[in-house]
Amino acid sequence: MIYYNVTVNIHESAHDQWLDWMQNKHINEVIATGKFSSARMVKVLVEEEMGGLTYAIQYTTDSKETLQRYYDEDAPRLREEGAKLFGDKILAFRTELELVSEH
Repeated sequence: MIYYNVTVNIHESAHDQWLDWMQNKHINEVIATGKFSSARMVKVLVEEEMGGLTYAIQYTTDSKETLQRYYDEDAPRLREEGAKLFGDKILAFRTELELVSEH
């Protein structure tokens, strides 16, 4: 199992709009690509020196190949809307994680 983790820092002035967009539109659109089986959103509790609020969104997929298909077929279009809506008020980085074990 592969997790596609997107960590986002959002400026306080855009936080409420971004959170609504994420929970009611964007995450659903990512799931609707058919390349992920689930998603979870968590808030990072450590305060960042740069300010803002930080969240991590973890999408679950079956393989690196499926994730690559998402990058090739869907990611540019889905990322573009966030960039247009939030511009320099958002900073995101992405990490690929592989499940080793669950206990």
